[in-house]
Amino acid sequence: MNVAAVDRAGVRVVTLDNPPVNAISFAYSAALVATLEAAEADTGVHAIVLTGANGLFSGGADINDFTTAPAAGTKTIRDVIATVEKSAKTYVAALEKTALGGGVELALACDYRIAVAGTKFGFPEIKLGLIPGAGGTQRLPRLIGAQDALQMMLKGDNLDAEEARKKGLLDEVVASDAVAAALALIARVRERAPKRRTSARRTELGIAGLALFATPFVVAQAHKMVPPEDRGGFAAHKLVDAVEASIELEFPRGLAREYRLFDELVRSAPSAALRHVFFAERELGKIPGLEPAAPPAISSAGVVGAGTMGTGIAIAFANAGIPSVVIEPNDDQIERAKQMVFGMFAHQVQRGRLTQEEAWERGQSIRFENELGELAQADIVVEAVFENMEAKKAVFAQLDAIAKPAAILASNTSTLDIDALAAMTKRPERVLGLHFFVPANIMKLLEIVRGKDTSAETLATAIALAKTLRKVGVVSANAFGFIGNRMLFDYARAAIGLAEEGVAPERIDRVMKDFGMAMGPFAMFDLSGLDVFWHIEQGNPQVRSRSAIVDRLYREKRFGQKTGAGIYRYEKGSREPIPDPVTIELLREEAAKAGIAPRPDVSDAEIVQRLTGALIAVGEELVRTGVALRPGDIDIVYVYGYGFPPHRGGPMWYASEQLAHA
Repeated sequence: MNVAAVDRAGVRVVTLDNPPVNAISFAYSAALVATLEAAEADTGVHAIVLTGANGLFSGGADINDFTTAPAAGTKTIRDVIATVEKSAKTYVAALEKTALGGGVELALACDYRIAVAGTKFGFPEIKLGLIPGAGGTQRLPRLIGAQDALQMMLKGDNLDAEEARKKGLLDEVVASDAVAAALALIARVRERAPKRRTSARRTELGIAGLALFATPFVVAQAHKMVPPEDRGGFAAHKLVDAVEASIELEFPRGLAREYRLFDELVRSAPSAALRHVFFAERELGKIPGLEPAAPPAISSAGVVGAGTMGTGIAIAFANAGIPSVVIEPNDDQIERAKQMVFGMFAHQVQRGRLTQEEAWERGQSIRFENELGELAQADIVVEAVFENMEAKKAVFAQLDAIAKPAAILASNTSTLDIDALAAMTKRPERVLGLHFFVPANIMKLLEIVRGKDTSAETLATAIALAKTLRKVGVVSANAFGFIGNRMLFDYARAAIGLAEEGVAPERIDRVMKDFGMAMGPFAMFDLSGLDVFWHIEQGNPQVRSRSAIVDRLYREKRFGQKTGAGIYRYEKGSREPIPDPVTIELLREEAAKAGIAPRPDVSDAEIVQRLTGALIAVGEELVRTGVALRPGDIDIVYVYGYGFPPHRGGPMWYASEQLAHA
């Protein structure tokens, strides 16, 4: 940790140097304040340039500092910015590569901002259940307008330098050497009135045709556009309140309002849960016994099967710049897969996320063939055929004879035994599971399943590949259902158990969506297919429901959306679930046969308790038996892969919080 200060003709260049991301922690804030105060006291210094070492400006405040309140006298990023704000000298921020959160707030306090092309700017605080807490909600609206500021802070996404310049966040974008450009700017403005503090500006709504008297209407609309406070929108509503303060209050009072709202959020349960998810994700790569050395890179891939999953996996490889060969014996299926690839990349072009050239290059990186022999040179081959053990074993036996000795063989199975597949090869140390989630090119979760013989190098390569694919890779031991689906089956059984007792499926779904789940359990069954659940039940009696309702639905071909009827019914061409009296009658009949008495007194709280309790009980077992390394790993799986509300931290965090407040 260091703060470098160099004078250049009356300009002091202060360099933030706190690897790896120049975080402005409590300890670093004290050093920065001392450096800036020294510059202020030096009569030979008339301007200060703030820049960053390590090829970037700053990743913002240190999130670890949010867990405890600063002791009396502790310097924080607010003190750093206050030192800049009260200065009579000119400040210029020279930005490169990344400026996030508190780093942007520090730049906003300066008179001018210059960035190298390609620099990224963002306020990710909302993803941690927070708002910018060092003046960002007051300065950004004054600089770029309330509407653009709200959009930037509510989304938590990054702007590139050119877009930031167009919005007014930056004064200049240069090809290189932002410090040199900052020195040149200071020389140009020295003879003029140089100070341009953002705090002295007035916030404009930023919406054409609306004057400030329209503020209450605009604020009310903003509150309507974000989720309710108890559905993950707690910080979003506080953010709207803070931006409203920038419109209605003088800067000092608006700043005080922001500080109060931020400090309230830091102590809130949703933010604590979201910060838990953040830190749990950081822990994922820490695997006992795994050396930190860089594993071999994956430069080419193969995929067996061109169904929805296999094609999605190929698209994920293409998006990461890894060419792939997809093997599919059925020419009609290949044509459908090609249409899927074309449609996906065309959609990205329409959304402005890819250029035509980029889309073409990615599409061309996927090659479709009929014969497995085309996979001979692939660094990794992912099998994505039908979820049937015998079919998958046959594929692995063939791949072992075809793939080069160093190639990794991976299965996309969601439940099957990785060791049984590895036993079909002469390279069990190069075999593992890579369980992608549908749609594979979009869903961030990737379960990495370690077999008993999977080598450390193979596992490390898979973990690195997950990062290359921009996936969140969670390591699981080889066990039925791994982490996610093993827990899902007990969750499903609990939901069916409630329905067997007479609780309407649509009520169960509504209660769980109100809890924050992305989808209710029965809507999820219909989406994935009740036939899939039936097949899993056949070989695994531990996940069977008490009655024969799943058998009954299967016999009547009520598979869900794919057949137009499952738990719900569906109009042709629609995915909207419609409650179906037929299902209620089937549930009643099968429950009666099984001797299950109806319970009219089941409360909403009991529905939540029984369903989350099922997840928690299995999660505890998975940690105890070593299938999951940490409770946080389970939380990541359920937040990223199964729609568990992030503001509740995942099932294991939720359990610990419930216990703490019992």
